[in-house]
Amino acid sequence: MPKANKDKIKILSDNLFPVVGVGASAGGLDAFQKLLHAIPEDSGMAYILVQHLDPSHESILVSLLQKVTRIPVEEVIDNIKVEPDHIYIIPTNKLLTATDGVLQLSARPPKNYKNMPIDLFFTSLSDVHQAHAIGVVLSGNGSDGTLGLQAIKDKGGLTIVQDLDSAANDSMPRSVIDAGLADFSLSPEKIPQQLIESMKDFKAVAMKPQTEEQLLENKFREIISLMRVRKSVDFTYYKQTTIRRRISRRIAITQNNDIGEYLEYLRKKPEEQDILYNDLLISVTGFFRDPGIFKALSEKLITTIIKGRAKSDTVRIWVPGCSTGEEVYSIMMCLQPLLAKKSMHLQLFATDISEPVIKKARAALYSKKELTGVSPVRLAKFFTKESDGFRVNKIIRDNCIFANHNYLKDPPFARMDIISCRNSLIYLQPTLQKKALTTFHYALKENGFLILGKSETTAQAADLFGSYDKTNKIYKRKPGSAKYLNLITGRGVKDQAHHQSTEQKNDKGKEDYLKSADEVLLRRFAPPGVTVNNDMEIVQFRGATGVWLESSPGKPNFNLLKMIREEIAFEMRNLLHKAKKSGQGELKENIQFKFQGAVRMVTIEVIPLLNTSENHWLVLFHELAIDAGFRDQKNKKKLTGTQQSDLLSRDKRIMSLEKELVKTRDDMRTITEDQEAANEELQSANEELLSGSEELQSLNEELETSKEEIQTTNEELITLNNELVERNEQLDHSRRYSDSIVSTLREPLVILNHRLAVRSANRAFYNKFKLQEDNTLNVPFLDLSEKSWDSPALKTMLEKLLRDKTSIEDFEIRKEFPGLGERVMLLNATRIVKTNGEGQSILIAIEDVTLRKKADAELHHFSGELEKLVAERTLALNDSISDLRYSNKNLEQFAYIASHDLQEPLRKINTYSLMLQDGFASDLPESAKSLVTKITSSSQRMSTLIKDVLNFSKILHGEDAYQETDLKAIVARVVDDCELLIMEKKAVIKFGSLPKIEAIPLQINQLFYNLVSNSLKFAKKDTDPRIDISCKKLTHAELKKFKHLDQELVYYDILFKDNGIGFDQQYADQIFLIFQRLHSSAQYSGTGIGLALCKSIVINHHGEITGSSTSNKGACFRIILPVKQP
Repeated sequence: MPKANKDKIKILSDNLFPVVGVGASAGGLDAFQKLLHAIPEDSGMAYILVQHLDPSHESILVSLLQKVTRIPVEEVIDNIKVEPDHIYIIPTNKLLTATDGVLQLSARPPKNYKNMPIDLFFTSLSDVHQAHAIGVVLSGNGSDGTLGLQAIKDKGGLTIVQDLDSAANDSMPRSVIDAGLADFSLSPEKIPQQLIESMKDFKAVAMKPQTEEQLLENKFREIISLMRVRKSVDFTYYKQTTIRRRISRRIAITQNNDIGEYLEYLRKKPEEQDILYNDLLISVTGFFRDPGIFKALSEKLITTIIKGRAKSDTVRIWVPGCSTGEEVYSIMMCLQPLLAKKSMHLQLFATDISEPVIKKARAALYSKKELTGVSPVRLAKFFTKESDGFRVNKIIRDNCIFANHNYLKDPPFARMDIISCRNSLIYLQPTLQKKALTTFHYALKENGFLILGKSETTAQAADLFGSYDKTNKIYKRKPGSAKYLNLITGRGVKDQAHHQSTEQKNDKGKEDYLKSADEVLLRRFAPPGVTVNNDMEIVQFRGATGVWLESSPGKPNFNLLKMIREEIAFEMRNLLHKAKKSGQGELKENIQFKFQGAVRMVTIEVIPLLNTSENHWLVLFHELAIDAGFRDQKNKKKLTGTQQSDLLSRDKRIMSLEKELVKTRDDMRTITEDQEAANEELQSANEELLSGSEELQSLNEELETSKEEIQTTNEELITLNNELVERNEQLDHSRRYSDSIVSTLREPLVILNHRLAVRSANRAFYNKFKLQEDNTLNVPFLDLSEKSWDSPALKTMLEKLLRDKTSIEDFEIRKEFPGLGERVMLLNATRIVKTNGEGQSILIAIEDVTLRKKADAELHHFSGELEKLVAERTLALNDSISDLRYSNKNLEQFAYIASHDLQEPLRKINTYSLMLQDGFASDLPESAKSLVTKITSSSQRMSTLIKDVLNFSKILHGEDAYQETDLKAIVARVVDDCELLIMEKKAVIKFGSLPKIEAIPLQINQLFYNLVSNSLKFAKKDTDPRIDISCKKLTHAELKKFKHLDQELVYYDILFKDNGIGFDQQYADQIFLIFQRLHSSAQYSGTGIGLALCKSIVINHHGEITGSSTSNKGACFRIILPVKQP
């Protein structure tokens, strides 16, 4: 590239003196004055002051600051040249930027746009003055200046902030300190001395004579060697401009005089080696940077990778240079849900050479500012909020493996589907870039993909990767054997070469005789030629091509257009151009050229190779023999004179045309060579431009991220401000609302000032005490209503309320009030603290409780009378209780008599009746036999009745003895007890699974016994009895239908069905009453107590029993019992 063009691209300033940018906002004037007063007149630096100024007022900053310093103070005008030992002030309503040695002004943005003049100026200062830029942030609100200092620090400049103790407003300095960007934190008067000391090294390096350049170079190399020994990382092939700028920055910060002194300092201070190492590593990352890449990754790339793969397969991704992990987790959050839907597993390997950043990545804990690229949906789905930030969820972390790893030195991973290495290669020189790309080619699968940063390409390894998505810098691995270049040890190379040689031998051994035969035929009969790729690089020679190709001197070059002989280069270039354009074979016949003094003729054929992963062409050279008839004039016929003259004229014309053709070819070759040279220069210039803008691109990305964070914060502040405005309006509305409530209250309210005079009162106060507002305001409260309120106790309590922040509750005062008579007033009071300077007040709420007091007295009187009545009624109730207890005792005695005394006569009657029937049957007349039978039947019924009454009494008066009871076992026992009757009736009883519940076993046994015996008793005469017992648990919805049952308990619903005579549904409730019978004793035996006893048992267990039936179609009893008793 011509030198003039190169100079146009260069943006660095030729100024060798440091330029100091100073930013301030609120409280900055005092800091400016202290700073300028301490600057010596011959510091050799230029100072540019940028402050937040009111755009509607003229600035008098220049006159104010000129009073405290002898250095010239000027207001910036457009394109003013920056000179050392001058101070420049930004004018009102302008923005300031630095260019090459001059300052430029631009219009301030409108009010609705964010104005960050300090960030803007500092960033431009870093772009132009690079390591000579210095940024100073003084007192001010907000965070303006933080992003600018980040840019200065990234370029190797110096960053200083005002210490927090001396700053009137510390928001701006604190923002810089929190971001970890401050090299020094000093008071304004101490900053100039630090600037002078820090710049000594920069001046020394700038003024070194040419003879010392090699010495400086050696010192830099020794520092790099120290890093290699200390950290096992070699920075030799990193971008040296970046490395040296950061070393110079550390020299200034550590206050060493020159690089030699710093080298000795490094050797003595291992901790400084660690600091320098971390400073040399550039960590620029963020969540979902460049959204287009993640869109292409999820919509296009991953679909290509998983196509045709098994569901159980694992997608493997490697992120070398992962920094603090944001990109790693972004990829995982982007792809994990997609692969989970297809039941595929995703495994992500992330590596970095910096142990601190790996630790942070593993912790996966990020601040809100670091999450600006994460959408609210992803934040809620993939993060958990903790006290000190947001942590990535475990399901994402578990699939990410972080490791300390140097991809330029350590053995790489293998069988990767994707490698994402963004914005890492830009810091490497071409040698290491090629090494890295070769490593990535080795690590990827056959059809793997490589993702690079915006400013990165695979130009250093064009034979290994082809472009897949130019916009998003996604490259596809080209087919070919994978090679891992170990550049660290020779042994690794030798071992690898031996391994590859062995593989080649093994492969060669597999060739069969058919392939060998094909090769013999090709060598003997096929024309010579070459195979070239899309870049015209020769990838294979076929046969002897020395006649048409020759190697150029210097570095080996296998480009066909560089190796083709000059005489046929033009035709070769045209053929290749046509073949590329048409996609079909092209042929050029009978091309003459000279080789070793002889005329040769060749036909060149270019054939595109189909079905290849990228474009390749086969170039064939068909050599032709010169026709002997043109050489041997002896065999020609003799010509006439005229013919000879024509032939001679024609030959001369041919010779003239041939000369002209040769000259034309020479001219065209010269033009083509000039064009190729221009293209090479242009390509070189593009590479230089790309290299020069790589760091700027990285910084721009950082600035863009920080800008977005600030914008987000600003938006949050605007939202918060809007909320505050809304809340103020709500507060004002609430105040008006409360005032309206107070004014409409029927109870008197009065507010007193700190002198106990009336400040205000509501309408109820004036109406109640018949006062006028004009005669009440500012009057002592105790003097109102003809001093009816004058009470020493009340005064003391009100004064104490103002002094001790107490309150008054239910203070009662009985006084004569004008127009009201004697009244009893109840006072409640509290202190009100005003915020508008009005002092303290007291709010008193007054309630007239005269009527209530009177009512209380009357109530007290009636209460005494009521207590007398209650006592009398209680005495009568106690007497009734005693009578009931006596009756119960008599009932118990009756039960005893019934069980003992009544049973014995009945047994005798029954026995004697049976004896009469058995012993005197032949002597008794038929009428007597009938009477004896009736006596026997009556005595049996009487005995059964007594037993049922006793059981009923026991149920009613029995004690609770609940225990776990197996209903299935109970039913089985009842069936066993009724075995004879069941056999007699030929009955069938079926019951399935029944639960265990808390119950009284004896009563539950009686319950099922009564039901079974009833079903057998009321069976149809011509039908075998059938009983079915089933059970299910009640649902919550079903339980709601039984309102009287405890809704918190679990209940079982037991159905007892038979096929007997049943009953009319209208008697469904009557059958459970004691001594109720629906059939005569002559038809069916019984006492009418069985079902009443069943109901008592169920009620005793806090359950419910109901019956349903249709006459002569069987009966169904539904029993609901709780699992646990309440």
